[in-house]
Amino acid sequence: MNKKTVKDLNVEGKKVLVRVDFNVPLSKDGNHTISDDTRIKAALPTIDYLLENNAKVILMSHLGRPKGEANPEFSLKPVAEWLEKHYGEKFHFLPSDVVVDEKVKEEVEKLENGNLALLENTRYVKGETKNDPEFAKELSSLADLFVNDAFGTSHRAHASNVGVASNLESAVGFLIQKEIEIMGKALENPEKPFVSILGGAKVSDKIGVIENLISKVDYILIGGGMAYTFLKAQGKEIGKSLLEEDKMDLSLELIKKAEANNVKILLPKDVVIADEIKEDAETEIVDIDNIPQDKEALDIGPKTAKEYADIIKKAKTVVWNGPMGVFEVKVFANGTNEVAKALADSSATTIVGGGDSALAIEEAGYKDKITHVSTGGGASLEFLEGKTLPGIDCIDEK
Repeated sequence: MNKKTVKDLNVEGKKVLVRVDFNVPLSKDGNHTISDDTRIKAALPTIDYLLENNAKVILMSHLGRPKGEANPEFSLKPVAEWLEKHYGEKFHFLPSDVVVDEKVKEEVEKLENGNLALLENTRYVKGETKNDPEFAKELSSLADLFVNDAFGTSHRAHASNVGVASNLESAVGFLIQKEIEIMGKALENPEKPFVSILGGAKVSDKIGVIENLISKVDYILIGGGMAYTFLKAQGKEIGKSLLEEDKMDLSLELIKKAEANNVKILLPKDVVIADEIKEDAETEIVDIDNIPQDKEALDIGPKTAKEYADIIKKAKTVVWNGPMGVFEVKVFANGTNEVAKALADSSATTIVGGGDSALAIEEAGYKDKITHVSTGGGASLEFLEGKTLPGIDCIDEK
């Protein structure tokens, strides 16, 4: 990676605007308490480095989708409370319905070295998601330098990343640096055997990833709802399982492409079926040739899970994106949990794309045993597709 990192900047006494990803899940009970603070903790190394080096730190982030207007439901207040607890008097919350106003500018001017402030949700302003140069100018006016450490939004060109970077000297923070270095090495120079596990509901979400990985991996293990489009294309009866009819031809093409590249694509050999998706559903394990017309396959079966786990055991690099079944319902979570366990037990470099797979790893308690759990679902997917991420592309070269 040839981008400037935060260590390439002279930050002493400077005002540093940092784009972080504080888009944290809030509890559904109406109390707006943070139900998972992983993303805040992931940003701390960059924030602490800047504070230790006597910078004045101004943090900005979005939360949810307030659709370009101020809405207390999407306020960063819960995050401000977390930061205040963590940093004490060094921390200042600067809420404004327009994010940057005269009062905010005055408060930023008063910031002392080694102190930090948090702006209100950047998506309170319509111009944020449109990368509006005027809003970018307002944000940039607060600082001398810009650091992007929000990997989770780097696949979007917004005012708070791409816009600001065009106005200020810029660098990436430690989190983005880690994301790019670990995932970049896996894609550019992986230790073999290289195994990719892909799941989730739709083939259409993963086409780009499969096409990019076909020339790099040794195995592609497919589970989740997307598997049934592949199986149906091969003439299998899939009952009421998920199907993208318009992607059947493409799935056959992908299998051919894989064969031409000596890549083994594996599909489920057995599945867990039921009438409907609910906790107390009556389930049955059947071979892939025996799915009844009136049932739906909702998880990979134990034979498939064991086969996948055995392949993962022999791997030196593993990239996982997407669950093997409807894992949020316990009776359909076994396949996903077995894959998670195989990754945790593996001595390979293991990378888990954000989103559902990251959640599955976390819920199973294996997070500490994975080389790298990405903080960005959509961003890690686009990175694995080989796409350029605008929020990183815009940062100054070394």
